[in-house]
Amino acid sequence: MLEVVALSALTTFLLGVGNGAAGEVGKNLALSAGALVRRTLGRETPLPAGAEDRRELAGRLYARLAHDPGRADEWALLVESGQERIDAPSGVGMPPAPRAFTNHRKVLKRLLGEATRPWEGRPRVALLSGPPGSGTTSVALRLGAESRDRFPDGQFYVDLRGSAGESGPEPAAVLLRLLREMGVDPDRTPTAEAERERLYRQLTVDRRILVVIDHATSLAQVRGLVPATPDVLLLVVVSGPPLLLEAERVAVPPLSDRYAKQMVRKVAGPENAARVKAELPGLIDRCRGNPFALHAEARLLAAGGAAPDRGAGAWRHHPVRATAEHASLLLDPGTVRLCRLTALGGWPSVSIGIAAAAAGLDEERAARMLAEAADADLLERLPDLRYRFRPEVRRQLADAASEYGAQECSDAVARVLDVLLDRALRAAHAALPTSWRTEPPPEGPAPGGEADGIAVLAAEAANVVHAVSVAGEHRRITTALRLARTLWPLQLKAGHWDEVLPALRAAARCAEENEADARMAGALHFQLAHCLGELGRWEQANRAARAAVTYERAARHLRGEASSVELLGLLCLNRWLYEEAYERFVEAESVYRRITSGQERHEGAADLPRALALVERHQGRALRGMGRLDDSRRLLERAVEFFAGTEERPAEPYNRARALTDLAETLHEAGDDGEALKRIADAEALLTPAAAPHLRYLAGLRRRCGGAAG
Repeated sequence: MLEVVALSALTTFLLGVGNGAAGEVGKNLALSAGALVRRTLGRETPLPAGAEDRRELAGRLYARLAHDPGRADEWALLVESGQERIDAPSGVGMPPAPRAFTNHRKVLKRLLGEATRPWEGRPRVALLSGPPGSGTTSVALRLGAESRDRFPDGQFYVDLRGSAGESGPEPAAVLLRLLREMGVDPDRTPTAEAERERLYRQLTVDRRILVVIDHATSLAQVRGLVPATPDVLLLVVVSGPPLLLEAERVAVPPLSDRYAKQMVRKVAGPENAARVKAELPGLIDRCRGNPFALHAEARLLAAGGAAPDRGAGAWRHHPVRATAEHASLLLDPGTVRLCRLTALGGWPSVSIGIAAAAAGLDEERAARMLAEAADADLLERLPDLRYRFRPEVRRQLADAASEYGAQECSDAVARVLDVLLDRALRAAHAALPTSWRTEPPPEGPAPGGEADGIAVLAAEAANVVHAVSVAGEHRRITTALRLARTLWPLQLKAGHWDEVLPALRAAARCAEENEADARMAGALHFQLAHCLGELGRWEQANRAARAAVTYERAARHLRGEASSVELLGLLCLNRWLYEEAYERFVEAESVYRRITSGQERHEGAADLPRALALVERHQGRALRGMGRLDDSRRLLERAVEFFAGTEERPAEPYNRARALTDLAETLHEAGDDGEALKRIADAEALLTPAAAPHLRYLAGLRRRCGGAAG
């Protein structure tokens, strides 16, 4: 069957293996590949990190398979089981274009020209730029609305505004968002940036697609999205100076007075525009052709707001800030105070609770004020009763907050940090109620269950990530570290590794610089190592895990030390370093067994039997990679038995299914496919339809064992 496992297919498989797609299932596939590499080459071979090294490994394997048809058959079946078809993207993912869009026909014509010019091998890329409020987003959305026939295979829009941090998301996170917009299931999304880019290109080849990346802040965020096929147009939108991107560079100019008046009439209505006709020249002059300013000022005029004469004031050359100042003069002072104090934190999104905390008000009053401010365009409405500031508006409001005094401004930020910490602590405990890694929640109501806790954390994730840095800047070190620890359920249960990584980096650095409590520092370095490992950043993960072990030992915290050593073993296992992984798992077991029932009763001592069962399962997986199949089978059978439960201990169907899968792999490698098929059937019976990736993996394993497809 050598012709089935062609060199190209083998190379593609090895380039993709170990990239984290499908989470635990992807790791199983990687371990199977590592074990088969060892059997084929006759020695342990670490997983290569780079693409060139993986291609070289594929070449060595292929040369060996030419003389071993039986092994070639094994590789063909493994490669086939790892080939999951991902449907091509479809549909329109663009938000609706604004009703008040005015003119900019020349800009649209240039963008359409880039989409329709002779290809000649040049990527179709357009860079749309303009000062804040100039309408770059509106132009992009209008392009989508007017060109649906040109891009029948999909239009996909990713807005990078609202991310934690001033620099926006990393390139890998941008790719992740785009793949989500394209409908890629999270379980099939690679974690490595290179593999995400490869999947993006696979999904766009021979497709007519428009990709819009709005509010990009760096060249790195979009470099990997430049299309290589003739029918994909990448439109990068920048609010501010253009990026150094090779592209058709299109600047959005200010609206002429004629079109500025036309926009005011559209927004305010003809009757209102006629009523304030005498004030229009001042408004037009003040807005300087800026669409956002014109839109906001027109709404204020329509609502009866009289524009004060400010002459050539401080904001004459900053129309967005001028509009924010104007709205502030017309709104109730309490509403303005709420907006200014809320703007101080730079929160990615503003909930009613955040605004209430910033202003020191009850949530009912805060909700009314937020609605009033949104009507005046000081904030934008988002789903789920949330809001956000435009960057320039937020800066104007934050600057103006200085009139309340440094202490009140500091107190406003502190109150928001306290509210976010309280909410995150409750949600984290609800998500992992029995985990020793989550703090006991504060007194009071909490999310109802695990799913609710995850949902609350996910909704507030960007704010919590941002709050870690804000707390550090305000020298609230303990708050920063506790906030980062609340993110553990998101990285463990929901795979939000890209989102939480910036906070974990900041918190681990903060713990080191401020000589935090060793147990806290150990916990944070463990979280960082786990996150980096899930993203395939092995060397960084290894350093963080070793730091976690050092901190936990210094604190004489046995449970933390054991789990950190176990994590080191998992990092080795995922890199095909089976002997070293086994040594770490044995070491972790010895540390676990030093914990007596009377020790650390608040740190999960009651869960020790389960921890020991898990570490024995990992030992069995490592032994399988080493070729010690009898020892592997013995340990995995014990894990299967443990997770079946007893009268005193509830069964854990999913963990039992995982152990059964591992056992089936070992039995298959030992040549006992009949027994392996029985274990596969047992695992399938335990899994629900929600475990679709695992069920697909078991179907592939069944074929490798010679069974009929399920």
